[in-house]
Amino acid sequence: MLLSKSFVPILKNNPSEAKIKSHQLMLRVGMIKQSSSGIYSWLPLGFKVMKKIEKIVREEQDKIGAQEILMPTIQSSEIWKESGRYEDYGEEMLRIKDRQNREMLYGPTNEELVTDIFRASIKSYKSLPQLLYHIQWKFRDEIRPRFGIMRCREFFMKDAYSFDVDDEEALYSYNKFFLSYLKTFKRLELTAIPMAADTGPIGGNLSHEFIILAETGESKIFTDKRIFEVESSGTLIEKKSLENLRNKYQEFYSVTDEKFNKEEFEKKVNKDNRLITKGIEVGHIFYFGDKYSKPMNASVDLPGGKKNFVKMGSYGIGVSRLVGAIIEAKYDEKNEIMKWPVSVAPYDLSIIPMVNKNDTSSLEKANKIYLELKKNNIDAIIDDTEENFSSKLKKMNLIGAPYQIIIGNQTDGDNLEFKEIGENTSKINLKSIIEKINKQKEKN
Repeated sequence: MLLSKSFVPILKNNPSEAKIKSHQLMLRVGMIKQSSSGIYSWLPLGFKVMKKIEKIVREEQDKIGAQEILMPTIQSSEIWKESGRYEDYGEEMLRIKDRQNREMLYGPTNEELVTDIFRASIKSYKSLPQLLYHIQWKFRDEIRPRFGIMRCREFFMKDAYSFDVDDEEALYSYNKFFLSYLKTFKRLELTAIPMAADTGPIGGNLSHEFIILAETGESKIFTDKRIFEVESSGTLIEKKSLENLRNKYQEFYSVTDEKFNKEEFEKKVNKDNRLITKGIEVGHIFYFGDKYSKPMNASVDLPGGKKNFVKMGSYGIGVSRLVGAIIEAKYDEKNEIMKWPVSVAPYDLSIIPMVNKNDTSSLEKANKIYLELKKNNIDAIIDDTEENFSSKLKKMNLIGAPYQIIIGNQTDGDNLEFKEIGENTSKINLKSIIEKINKQKEKN
């Protein structure tokens, strides 16, 4: 892809309205454009990153046996009245009427709708468990949208729902999602801490937020530093293994401000291990039993003719928010360098040739290299503009492809100037570059 033909409207300076790193960078390199307050169009660069994050989220959901569906953005008010949440949810819910004067709403979440889907089809305990998820746009009418996509009104989200016969099986499902989230964030090169959290309007008595540390975060957190040493790798699908994993995290005091208890914190955490900071919520899971199944009459037949209301949980990941969260974690604001994780980078590599009107040889070399990279499934972008090298490097550092090839007029033979973004260059041949990048991509 040639930069001159790409829809990447780069700005020279940070927009004055952007106050945090992610908002500044996303506007500056043209990842998003504001449509109205808290609502954004996703432009090619930002959309590519978001779709790659979505792919990873989907893969990790599929691995635990969750089945993908797609529910609509617009829901009927009737099912929300059944559950009792229609009036309770508050002004964040966008309520509308259709031409028949029926009350509708733009879904902020999908507990009611997925319960309605479940109860229409599943009648026997033998069909349980059921783990269903979808990835869809949501709308919550924030009173004060800010920080770009980090606190906006329309957002792209993965939400999953579990249906089980009893509490024991339901907690097994909860723990599956707990592990799935840890693996998802690890693939995104994020350190996410699971923290006991308030259940809010979703309800229930068990909930964890997954928080990444960031000074720009809105969640104040209180934790024991030793929680970062917990090992969460491996494939754990047995009930006991999953329970042990969650218990390892719960050994260490780690809560958001809604759950904070000063006396308990000081009693359980040695002074040297206390960490009080801010973070960004990137995922939230809930177990709420029969909070929705009971009022909506979602039950299954048990042996002996008995019926039981299914036990449910819900599990959300902010897919669009993760784009901003990765920027907050990875962007070097001082040096203006964004190094995307290989797994979600908009391009695998950027090619920076020295171009001028009188000599196009470096651009010709760049095009040949690009075609060879493309044959090997490496997505590259060439800065074919006639700007000086310093300006080109600055642009490509902002776009943030993890690797760069620099081509001067003197570049000849097999060896190329190659580097990881923000690091020093080294001489290496194209074959070795391809092997290095593809090996890194396979790891992710």
